[in-house]
Amino acid sequence: MPVRQFRLTQIATAVFSFYMAAGAARAEADAPEAPAKPVKSAKQAEAAPMQKVEVKGAAASYDARRDDTASKTVVTSEEIQKYGDTSVNDVLKRVPGITVSGAAGRSGGEIRMRGLGNGYTQILINGERAPAGFAIDSLAPEVIERIEILRAASAEFSTQSIAGTINIVLKKALKAAQREFKFSEAKGSKFSSPSVSLQMSDKMGSTSYSFGGNAWRYMYNRLTPVFDSGTDAAGLPNLSRSAPWQDQGRADGMNLSPRINWTLDNGDTVTSQTFINLNQFVSNSHSRTATTLGRGPDYDRIDSTYSSHNGFGRTDLNWVHKLGEGAKLDLKAGVSDNRNTSDSLQIGGNNGLPPTLARTVTSVGTEHGFSTQGKYSRPLTFGAAPADGKGEAPTEHALAMGWDAGLTQRDDQRTQREAALPGSTPDNSDEGFSAKVTRLALYGQDEWNLTPQWSLYTGLRWEGLDTRSDGNTFDAVQQRSSVFSPLMQTLFKFPNKKDQLRVALTRTYKAPSTSSLIPRKFTSTNNSATDPDRRGNPHLKPELALGLDASFEHYWGEGGLLSASASMRRIDNYTHQGLLYENQRWVSTSINDGRAETRGIELEAKFPMRALVEHAPALDLRASVSRNWSRVESVPGPDNRLDQQTPLSATLGVDYKSPSGVLTTGSSFSFRNGGLVRVSGTQGGYTSVRRDLDVYALWKIDTQNNLRVAVSNLLAQDYVMESLYSDSNGTSNRMTVAGGETQLRVTVEKRF
Repeated sequence: MPVRQFRLTQIATAVFSFYMAAGAARAEADAPEAPAKPVKSAKQAEAAPMQKVEVKGAAASYDARRDDTASKTVVTSEEIQKYGDTSVNDVLKRVPGITVSGAAGRSGGEIRMRGLGNGYTQILINGERAPAGFAIDSLAPEVIERIEILRAASAEFSTQSIAGTINIVLKKALKAAQREFKFSEAKGSKFSSPSVSLQMSDKMGSTSYSFGGNAWRYMYNRLTPVFDSGTDAAGLPNLSRSAPWQDQGRADGMNLSPRINWTLDNGDTVTSQTFINLNQFVSNSHSRTATTLGRGPDYDRIDSTYSSHNGFGRTDLNWVHKLGEGAKLDLKAGVSDNRNTSDSLQIGGNNGLPPTLARTVTSVGTEHGFSTQGKYSRPLTFGAAPADGKGEAPTEHALAMGWDAGLTQRDDQRTQREAALPGSTPDNSDEGFSAKVTRLALYGQDEWNLTPQWSLYTGLRWEGLDTRSDGNTFDAVQQRSSVFSPLMQTLFKFPNKKDQLRVALTRTYKAPSTSSLIPRKFTSTNNSATDPDRRGNPHLKPELALGLDASFEHYWGEGGLLSASASMRRIDNYTHQGLLYENQRWVSTSINDGRAETRGIELEAKFPMRALVEHAPALDLRASVSRNWSRVESVPGPDNRLDQQTPLSATLGVDYKSPSGVLTTGSSFSFRNGGLVRVSGTQGGYTSVRRDLDVYALWKIDTQNNLRVAVSNLLAQDYVMESLYSDSNGTSNRMTVAGGETQLRVTVEKRF
């Protein structure tokens, strides 16, 4: 029955999206064309000064997705705030082509483009990578100005973006004074979460500033069932046990983001921006395992406590100097500091006897970083416009070149102590390491208009990494890698000014994380093939990818869009988690394993209903479908796709705004398929389908007060994950069920 439902959902989603696209195209052909924004501005010019009309028209007509040669989609502040989300992950799950792993409403989900997890999607904050240990979902939407989605790599950003780049831009100073306070309360059957935020900005002469701050608390108490099963070599059941995990805890956090802009007499600007993130988390949990068939675990009861503290701060200073002939020099330097501490205690026993395990683990990690970027840009024009208006137009170029360098020093100390209890063999360890990562990138890029309809972007970027680490339990390790990335993107606009075609060729890569290179071991409590120890691999190589992207876009009326895109990536030095059996214990470590290929198509439609029906209500409709395929050459099929790749995702949304503008409401449905995947010849995994239905309503009480109500995860579906192992001796399977719950969120917004 679940398989049939899944297939019907796929078919229904695809048919609905194609129906919307076809309907929009037919309506456009039959209905009179709506006037474009520039025409409206010309009419307004009769009653307003020409200068003002030109400025507004230019600002309103610019669309990064439509006009930039290098493909980029921008999620605006209004869209980010629409549902009153408290996590940036919840915002991104509604963006076409982006999925977030894990169960709805739970932290720790991974943000993915093209369905690819495992670090293939590059996440940046103001163009910089976040430090190790920083949780992106702790970033509050209130401090975000916009989110930039780059589906193809550009030379200015790191090319560690095989799937693409998501750049989160924090709020900047505004020209007008603004004060806004928000209080939000979210509630579900297993959690509650209050939060407050304050945004301020003002301008005083040549100086402007902004300040954003928010704080939140998340309290939960939930039960997560875990089931283990297995069969012997003949396929007969030999293991069946359940281990419900009762977990309750509290997380507290805050973000601060002050920013100051200075405009100098010569037109230069100097900007100071700081971002501070503080988090703490405490929990206690209890597990009781009931075995009905086969051998029980090493510990059938485990009681645990855990606490962690994380503090991250970064300060950047940016100077923009204007040169002659439109040239510009943009220099930036920044320092960052990150500290993570955690403490845990595990008490384990078996068969109702006194505890035989009392393990305490303490970890302290620090990371200090310095980075600098510089970019020189200059517009150039070759050729002169013909006097008679005929002949070839001059070629306009936007040249830029620059560097991106950084140094990061990381120190980590982990201490494990076990009490000498009767019937136990204590496993004590002191493991520490220090690592230094040096990176340097040099790039150049050019964007020019070959004709009024055809523009071309080319870029070259060389990026080198040097990682050096040493510790008390392993020999010193040094790894150097460098990647040369040629990039090309082109945009052709058809003469009808409605259709356009994009093509991109890229070379990108994914470097191993520092932690994956450190040969330090993390011990699991009940060791098994589906719950192994973990260890880094100092011999990992970067994954290299050649990519091709193509898309066709059709624009019509006021905000109407139909697009179809296709992409492929060929990945060398593909990395996945290998499984070893050493000293009577299972150990998981990352390994390079040949080549992989991934392909995908994406369909998107968005338009106002009035683009189809002249007197229709003020409804904005949007829909998208993404389908992804992949194949790992070293893994036998079927289902030998990239680990955790999302094969199918879809979004469907509608928004309504009342004629008076007092009420705005809408709904969004997002679908993410899971399924079976083979990681290696013996390992596999399964994730269930995830369906999220969200609704919101915004009442503008007056010019200073708003009330926003949102209901998330209305379907409250459970989320199932399975870890599988199979060899000649039999199979083992671990299934975890994350319970779904509906969330109600009420937000009061006040401007003053």
